[in-house]
Amino acid sequence: MVPVHDAPIVSSYDRRIRPLLDAIDRLRHLKIMQEGIQLPTIVVVGDQSSGKSSVLESLAGISLPRGQGICTRVPLIMRLQNHPNLEPELSLEYGGRSVPTDEEHVADAIVRATDEIAGHGKGISNNPLTLIVKKNGVPDLTMVDLPGITRVPVHGQQENIYELISEIIMEFIKPEESILLNVLSASVDFSTCESIRMSQRVDKSGQRTLVVVTKADKSPEGLAEKVTADDVNIGLGYICVRNRIGDESYEEARAEEKRLFENHPQLSKISKSMVGVPVLAQKLVQVQAALIVRCLPDIVRKINEKLSSNVEELNKLPRSLTSVAEAMPAFMHVFGAAKESLRKILLRGEFDEYPDVHDMHCTARLADMLDDYSKQMQSKCIEYNKDVGFLVVEMKVLEETKRTGLPNFLPRSAFLVLLQKKMELISFAPFDFVEKMWNYVERIVISVLLRHCENYPQLFPSTRRAVENIVADAKKRSVDLVEMEKITDYTSDPAYVD
Repeated sequence: MVPVHDAPIVSSYDRRIRPLLDAIDRLRHLKIMQEGIQLPTIVVVGDQSSGKSSVLESLAGISLPRGQGICTRVPLIMRLQNHPNLEPELSLEYGGRSVPTDEEHVADAIVRATDEIAGHGKGISNNPLTLIVKKNGVPDLTMVDLPGITRVPVHGQQENIYELISEIIMEFIKPEESILLNVLSASVDFSTCESIRMSQRVDKSGQRTLVVVTKADKSPEGLAEKVTADDVNIGLGYICVRNRIGDESYEEARAEEKRLFENHPQLSKISKSMVGVPVLAQKLVQVQAALIVRCLPDIVRKINEKLSSNVEELNKLPRSLTSVAEAMPAFMHVFGAAKESLRKILLRGEFDEYPDVHDMHCTARLADMLDDYSKQMQSKCIEYNKDVGFLVVEMKVLEETKRTGLPNFLPRSAFLVLLQKKMELISFAPFDFVEKMWNYVERIVISVLLRHCENYPQLFPSTRRAVENIVADAKKRSVDLVEMEKITDYTSDPAYVD
């Protein structure tokens, strides 16, 4: 048996990155990704039985569920924290609760939690399960382990199992903030692995992809050439590891791994910077730190933008007015803002508040109404003359009003008769115009008030009634003025004197 040495996979670098990682984990716990803000994430992907569980076990120093078929049926978020206490602290978080566990029972606890999330059987779910491991000697890392890729469903699995798994994987690896940790078996052709092909679809340059080659001791032939040739364009490089076998402790497994890569005739040719779980742990910590440092300013900016947007939406929500004292300032605010808006659109012809709502360009619409009214008046006069003939009516009236008087002066009675006939012809038009104009003004005023009352819906009904009453009174006065013009042959209205 190989002597056991205390060789924790940590360094002073971990202690420097821990505060940043804690900040990211707190944001993840707050479900900030549901707000569309992506967080730096190391995503573990690989084909089924590629050795993903063994790699994660080696990094975390705990046992994960094993067995035939898909062992990981939900995204497993693993938060590893180097802990000063010798006694490990493990817990699972899912469904809004935290369930403590220990090293001996953690695998069974994960299985029970997975069954609760994804159901009993072999189905999968995209609802995550979080495993928190606080243990002395583990690297400070947060990783997401995804279901292994499989093409053929077995009994108890969905028929479209490949599509479901692919959809979950793509959801996690697509964001630019994700680092892709591809786990490949040394025995396979790297270029044909499904996980590599998925990675290349979202990371064509390979700058976000790191490959872990497992089972190096089982297939050592040609491995050195495969990882140095880099036929599949892996930007972050390759790390070769030896899986833990049987009842080996994790310290014993690392000692055997070290001996393998130092003494094996073929594996010893691989650079020491590309072999071993400790090298993998250090590489992941460094990659994660660089990723967080690069992404954190943008995350802060997006959070502030989202916060400002939410505060703005919150301020738009209706406010509670419980007394007259509270209602009066609100009413004055609404009244003042609405008055200024109405001045702009009704008097000054400014429509910057409604650039795309043509009905709210009031000066233009009122001018259109006046043009239509003028055309209507002229057309009625033309129709009248066309029907009765040129000066026929006028001649008849003059014949009927013959009397002794000054020559070449039109008798007043004749003038009144002619005027009244003309007035009767067009008398309906001014009333229609007044009705149409005031209805339009009422609609505009109510629309402006509604916009300014969005935060105070309690004020709108009474304000609307007041507007309707004011407009009705103004409309009545306008109709009275038109009626007055019908019963007289002259006017003293100053508007017409000048």
